[in-house]
Amino acid sequence: MSLDLLLRERQSVIRERLRTHGRVLAAELAREFSVSEDTIRRDLREMAAAGLCERVYGGALPLASDAGRPLIERAALAAQRKAALARASVEYIERGMTIFLDVGSTNLAIARAIPPNLSITTVTNTPLIASALMEKPAVDLILIGGTIDRAVGAAVGARAQRDADLLRPDLCILGACGADAEAGLTAVHFEDAEFKRLMASKSRSVLAAVTTDKLGTAAPYAVVGVEAVSTLVLEAGAPPAHVAALTARGTAVVLAGEPGG
Repeated sequence: MSLDLLLRERQSVIRERLRTHGRVLAAELAREFSVSEDTIRRDLREMAAAGLCERVYGGALPLASDAGRPLIERAALAAQRKAALARASVEYIERGMTIFLDVGSTNLAIARAIPPNLSITTVTNTPLIASALMEKPAVDLILIGGTIDRAVGAAVGARAQRDADLLRPDLCILGACGADAEAGLTAVHFEDAEFKRLMASKSRSVLAAVTTDKLGTAAPYAVVGVEAVSTLVLEAGAPPAHVAALTARGTAVVLAGEPGG
């Protein structure tokens, strides 16, 4: 059997393992295939370069799935699940707070779930979120400016970063393309990741509401480690292994739809 055929067979098995199990570890794959860890790491590098996985320390994760779609399309996906996450997240917004609402379809659901009589100041870099908040008379709204990155659905460039540098929100509600205990929160676009990191660093606390399909996945650009997130709001059916791994990092994990969530 040729080396090329062996390579294709290994990578085919690795792709299936990523699809069914999520994270793969180089050491385990090396034992399974009776090859060196260097060989597996080379396989994973090639797969990552081809857009088939995301390399992380010790192995690889599946790619974050839906971030390539426009925000308005993503908002229509799993709308009821995102609404449940939104209801749980709104419980952490208190009267008088200044909050930053990052770009994201779940965060759009959070904006829609904010009570119209809740007196807060909301900052966002996302026109769709700003539009939803315009309907709420008690919410003071600050829209961060600059050129809108259509792929992201928000302003994330140099002008937006200058505006953001003046802010000190009480709560930053981050959007995430992928979420993993080791890889942290990640984003598909470089400038979006940079903007998210800036807002998280300026805020007193950070919350992220994450759908189950994003758990155990990674996008190319790191945002923050899980330990930097004060509260993670997950779906009630989130896999216990992911919940345990995230909690072990010191993050408070809340399951939407359960008592206290």
